[in-house]
Amino acid sequence: MALKSTTLENCPWGALVHLALFHDVTNAAFLHSQLLARNPEYEYAFIDASAIFSELQLLSAAYRAINAAATSALQTPNVHSEVILSLSPNNNIADAYRRWGISPKTTSLIVIKIIFHDSPSFPGPQPSAPEVWSTISRLVSGTPVDPFSDAAVRRETDWATVRKYYKLNGVPALQAIADDAARQQKMEQLAIMGMALRGL
Repeated sequence: MALKSTTLENCPWGALVHLALFHDVTNAAFLHSQLLARNPEYEYAFIDASAIFSELQLLSAAYRAINAAATSALQTPNVHSEVILSLSPNNNIADAYRRWGISPKTTSLIVIKIIFHDSPSFPGPQPSAPEVWSTISRLVSGTPVDPFSDAAVRRETDWATVRKYYKLNGVPALQAIADDAARQQKMEQLAIMGMALRGL
């Protein structure tokens, strides 16, 4: 099962975050159309993998979205669309959807499903990890990457896109670093910091 499940510490409502990565996706246009139609069967965070560089980036966005849901502070229709907004360093929702959300041209896709096991809004038994994976693998036409890992995610990363979206081009702190690996690590830190500071 190419699904990674993570429980976030100090997260409300017993939230469990499921993550999956696919490449060679062939039905992105259809998935995109279902999101636009707000089909409840497709209530997942469908994320274009090209601007994603780590699991920490994804979990940071999920944590912020979960807290927004628990405090009735969602700026988007649901917790999954809020994950997309939470990847952004600014509050422009349309921009976030366009940059981090799935598009008809997406070929590498990250899927996040958040399950709440202790929420008044979601009473009763919630789907298990195998059930979540069964649904995701049915909805997405693509090749699942197993295991889900930072190394697998980074094989899909377009670093020029990351620099553009997080406004890191021309940042002196990055230009001063000669080592490629160290510069990449610094970019990741600055991008996650930008996500954390959004709206402050």
